[in-house]
Amino acid sequence: MTKFALAIHGGCGVMARLDLDEEEWIAARRDLGRALEAGYAVLESGGRALDAVQAAVIVMEDSPHFNAGHGAALNENGVHELDASIMDGRSLAAGAVSAARHVRNPVKAARALLEQGDPLLLTGPAADRFAEDIGLAVEPQNYFTTGRRRAALAAMKAHVEAGTAARASESEKHGTVGAVALDSHGDLAAATSTGGYNNKPDGRVGDSPIIGAGTYARNGVCAVSGTGKGEYFIRHVAGHEVASRVDYLGESLETATRKVIMNDLKDVGAGLVAVDAQGAIAAPYNTDGMFRGWVNDKGEIFVASHAEVYRYPEDLQ
Repeated sequence: MTKFALAIHGGCGVMARLDLDEEEWIAARRDLGRALEAGYAVLESGGRALDAVQAAVIVMEDSPHFNAGHGAALNENGVHELDASIMDGRSLAAGAVSAARHVRNPVKAARALLEQGDPLLLTGPAADRFAEDIGLAVEPQNYFTTGRRRAALAAMKAHVEAGTAARASESEKHGTVGAVALDSHGDLAAATSTGGYNNKPDGRVGDSPIIGAGTYARNGVCAVSGTGKGEYFIRHVAGHEVASRVDYLGESLETATRKVIMNDLKDVGAGLVAVDAQGAIAAPYNTDGMFRGWVNDKGEIFVASHAEVYRYPEDLQ
C-alpha cells in the first residue's frame, strides 16, 4: 500500500488542440502541477486528505484556465452561479454550496458547512451570506469573468439560435475541477467545484454539489470526483456507484470506474478521478481528453490534457 496519493481533474471534454495556443496549454498544465504541489505538501507533512483535496481545488478555483471560481462559466443571463462540495471518507461528513454568486472559493464554503455539521447544503444567496458571515472572501461578479467565458457564452447562444447546440465544441460547453486523496492515516476525501456549463438555465444545479453523484468518499473503499454533464451523474448516482462496485462486487478501482464512464455514461461526455484505500488511482474519460494529474508518495507529479502525460515541472519548461 502506498503511504498516500492524490489525483485531480480540471474537466473532461478538453478543448480541441487548436482551441488554445501552446502557451495556454502549458499554462493550464502548470496550474494542474501547482494544484498537485499544494495537495502534496499537506499529505507529505502527515496532513489530512480533507485538507489536501481542499488545497488542490483552491488552486484550480483561482486559475483562469478551469471552469470553477475565477474563470467559471456564465449562465443564460450572463451570471456566474457556482457549485462545490467536499466529503470526508472517515466520517461521511460533507458540505456543499450551489448557485453561489460571490464566494471567491466555493470549496471553502463547502468545507465550513462540513465542519459545522448542519445543514449540509446551502444554495443561492444563503450560500453567499453564510460565506460572508464566517469571514470568507467574497467578490463581485466580474472577478469570476474571463474573456474566454464571455466568448463561449456568445458562441453557445449562437448555437442555440441556429439549432446547432449539440455540435458545440467542448470549449464552448462545460468543465469542472476536482480532487481525491488518500492520506497516511488511511483516510479518504473528495472535493469538486464548478461553474456548470455555458448558457445553462438560471438556477440550474448539476452534480458537483450533490453528494453521491459528483463527489463521494468512503474509507476502506474509494474517493471519487466526476466531470461531465451533471444531470447524468445525478441519474446514475455515479460517485456512489463506483464505490458500490468496489465495495459490494469486489471490483478493482480501474474496473469499477471504467464501467461507469465507458458503459453507464457512454452516451455523454464524462470522466472522473478516483483513489482507493490502497492508493491506486484511476482517471478514465470517454471524451477527447481530460485535464488531469496525480502525485505519488515519492513526490513524482504527472499532468495531462490529452493522451500524452507530462512530468511536472521538467516537461513543461
